[in-house]
Amino acid sequence: MISNTLLELVNQYGYVFFFLAFSLGPFGIPVPNEVIILSGSILSHTGVVNYWATYSAIVIGLLSAITTSYILGRFFGHRFKKRWSNNRYFLKAESMLRRKGDLAMLIGMFIPVVRYAMPLLIGMSEIHFKKFALFTYSSALIWTITYFALGIYFKEPVLSLMQVLGY
Repeated sequence: MISNTLLELVNQYGYVFFFLAFSLGPFGIPVPNEVIILSGSILSHTGVVNYWATYSAIVIGLLSAITTSYILGRFFGHRFKKRWSNNRYFLKAESMLRRKGDLAMLIGMFIPVVRYAMPLLIGMSEIHFKKFALFTYSSALIWTITYFALGIYFKEPVLSLMQVLGY
């Protein structure tokens, strides 16, 4: 079953919990997004929380986080570039974004940790906001809809897997 801690957080904070779980990701709050979205989906499907309110809180939190990350990269990116100019991972990610920009923006949302780091890098690369929004927001919607649907349609296997993983 879904962990008691998660249920307590949902009971205590309601939909704000889902929003905060997704909006604080890029700022060092290690929250397993996949587990939260699957749990939110299962809870909404069983009637514990409202489906649309839960999904909306998750999407708004995620879009807020990636937009904030993009803006930080856009306005403070030069400071990060100086600090990370010799970091091979940063240089590799920057090169990948230059070579496969649009595809990197689309796929980045599906990879944990990268979903919050990629918007920062996109902002640092001075890619226009409209292009950023088109690719990352579309990808975010596809990612959240996919995981929300997985929680609804594969409730039992998802619960079993979460139990094995300790959630």
